[in-house]
Amino acid sequence: MSVYIIAEAGVNHNGQIDLAYKLCDAAKAAGVDAIKFQTWKTENIVTKEAPLATYQENNIESKTDSQFEMLKKLELSYNEFIKIQEYCISIGLRFLSTPDDEESLEFLSGLNLDFLKIGSGEVTNIPYLRKIGAKKQPVVLSTGMSNLGDVERAYNELIAAGAASIVLLHCTTNYPCPMDEVNLTAMQTLKEAFKCNVGYSDHTLGIEVTTAAVAMGATMIEKHFTLDTSMEGPDHKASLDPQELKDMVKAIRNIEVALGDGIKRPNKSEQEISKVVLKSIVSNRFIAKGEILTEDNMTVKRTSHGIPATLWDSVIGKKAARDFEPDQVITTEAESI
Repeated sequence: MSVYIIAEAGVNHNGQIDLAYKLCDAAKAAGVDAIKFQTWKTENIVTKEAPLATYQENNIESKTDSQFEMLKKLELSYNEFIKIQEYCISIGLRFLSTPDDEESLEFLSGLNLDFLKIGSGEVTNIPYLRKIGAKKQPVVLSTGMSNLGDVERAYNELIAAGAASIVLLHCTTNYPCPMDEVNLTAMQTLKEAFKCNVGYSDHTLGIEVTTAAVAMGATMIEKHFTLDTSMEGPDHKASLDPQELKDMVKAIRNIEVALGDGIKRPNKSEQEISKVVLKSIVSNRFIAKGEILTEDNMTVKRTSHGIPATLWDSVIGKKAARDFEPDQVITTEAESI
């Protein structure tokens, strides 16, 4: 199964639909499977006095003291998201968006998306999880800020409510995420605990961790990207630029090919190379006809033919059927009991 790669545009459109279109173009050019945004009504998800997170304060240059003010500037309308989806369809790109409130869930659940995405902030939101599960659609759940017990509760609520399937994404909710907070092996813990497909939602700088996640069994990768990391906004600085996104897709696809089918066998090119690299049995001194073949008068070397070294034990103790000069291949027809 090919890894499903999501270019996470998130809020990097800065509240401008024209910028959202450009992000779609960049995602398509990079070769991802889908682009994902976030859909919300600001009044439904945050109080007017809720403070900014530390990373938001660090990444926003304009003066604002509240999440409400920041999110209101970044909000797109439902009609704009319909236009973005139509644009994605026109260029052959899957459209996704994370609903951040129940009203937005109702809107997005009717758009025939590949799945409903749940952000890490909703892992403990039991009533919301039940409403998503009740849509009976495939679900992808990010698991930042949670322990295994939190994930188990959320997973069980979704299943009980009717979710068609669940993919769990390991995630660290920090922008950017330092390497010592990635804990990538927790992704495998999720796979073992819930016997489901898992993936990784990456907030680190660069592409090393996403490619490592694929090598470790991720079936889905989500990565923030932007048109320009120097733009003002909460997520631009922790995002890939378009070329880096393209490089990530190429690296992931190369790793998919390199992983192969798991069957240990020589491939076609190795079969040719083995003819001159794998060793055969040769004489290491003159051997007279009738002489017993032993470890003292034989050795193994690279040749283009002869008895393979794996048959060493079956040759030991036989008599030479003819003379062998030093460094001469021992051949089957030259042996006798």
